[in-house]
Amino acid sequence: MSSHWNNVRLVGDGLLVPCIDGLERPYLSFDAAASTPSLVPVADRVAEFLPWYSSIHRGAGYKSQTATAAYEHARAAFLRFAGRPETDTAIICRNTTESINHLAYRLRFEPGDVVLTTVVEHHANLLPWGRVATRRHVECGRDGTFGVDDVIAGLDQRPHPKLLAITGASNVTGWLPPLDEIIAAAHERGVPVAVDAAQLAPHRPMPVGADFLSWSGHKMYAPFGVGVLLGPRSAFAEGDPFLAGGGAVELVDLDEVVWTDPPEREEAGSPNVVGAVALAASIEEYERLGWDAIIGHERAIADCLRKAVAGVPGVTVLGPGRGADTLPVISFTVDGMPQSLVAARLSAEFAIGVRHGCFCAHPYLIRLLGLSSEAVKQYRHRVLAGDRRSVPGAVRVSACLSTTAEDVDRLAGALAAVTAAKPSPVAYEQDVITGDFYPRSGRNAWTDGPTVRAGCGPG
Repeated sequence: MSSHWNNVRLVGDGLLVPCIDGLERPYLSFDAAASTPSLVPVADRVAEFLPWYSSIHRGAGYKSQTATAAYEHARAAFLRFAGRPETDTAIICRNTTESINHLAYRLRFEPGDVVLTTVVEHHANLLPWGRVATRRHVECGRDGTFGVDDVIAGLDQRPHPKLLAITGASNVTGWLPPLDEIIAAAHERGVPVAVDAAQLAPHRPMPVGADFLSWSGHKMYAPFGVGVLLGPRSAFAEGDPFLAGGGAVELVDLDEVVWTDPPEREEAGSPNVVGAVALAASIEEYERLGWDAIIGHERAIADCLRKAVAGVPGVTVLGPGRGADTLPVISFTVDGMPQSLVAARLSAEFAIGVRHGCFCAHPYLIRLLGLSSEAVKQYRHRVLAGDRRSVPGAVRVSACLSTTAEDVDRLAGALAAVTAAKPSPVAYEQDVITGDFYPRSGRNAWTDGPTVRAGCGPG
């Protein structure tokens, strides 16, 4: 596995960063599940487009016409990427979170209506539904998975749900629910399905049977801030839009408004044209690589990663066991060591970036960690008092398209060194407010100037 299989190149590959021993090392990102670097062709396309950037849809100038064409080309690319019919529309938002909030508003649920979701969800696919309806949850087993029968039980419970909102892939364990069978079971019962595809989209084809899809460019090697909401055009044809403002109207008087047709009806204000162009360029690169090559590479990396991490003494991998088809995303704990300290040492001593905390999936982590209600109550009390030092969590490593077997070996070696029963080469101090650890000695930029307090743990 070469470092540039199929000529995959990411902006920032090989970037040198300082470590606490005074040396610089090539930065190794194992945090793709949070955000990915830009593909080089995506950055090139953005640079090519920027001279032509202008207002869209209303401008008569040549640049405005060019920018409008690029924006609408991107919209068509989003529909093509997801295999959607001509009766669907693509609404361009800020990110997946806004897309799901947008959909929750537009479906016009009543407080007593039931939305069936699962305990595996990212907060973005839990919190919006609790604002507009009554949530019902599909539970998971100790390994963090559930089956089609578990979902069917939730679908058949009365009152019957008005929507099934489900993740396409877990951002914590990389587990892939059996979406096709679940969607078929929901449709047999007349229940539409909304899929949070933020974690799925960069790794697997979209489920063509889903009624609604949401995903983001920043996890798909297009880090310029854009999200997509796909669904039937008819779902957005009536009623007032999520955002009210310019571009969403045909006529406005002081006591009257006539909304325009979707998708413009749902995109008030000046849109993120650059972000849309970037995501379209990423999709073109995905089409060049092909799903067979992408999935083959990622399955090999996922297997290599699981074996390497699970083989480190003292490490417990969360989620489904070996043999399960997962994304190259693994979360784990280390015996006797806070997850925030493990992450801090991997970064400060080895230039390896990982994520730690609860990954915006608190209910799921509580179950994966096997925490009792009493333990959760105690942690909650401490957090409300402003002390996050003992908040439970895990370390997450997640690979990207350019990750190699050599990268995994480097991670495994660093993790083994961190977890060995040896003292740290420098002192680390834990911040009460964030719960994060910071090196307090060394000879480089880690100790030059104030430390930015931007903890991962609370998420």
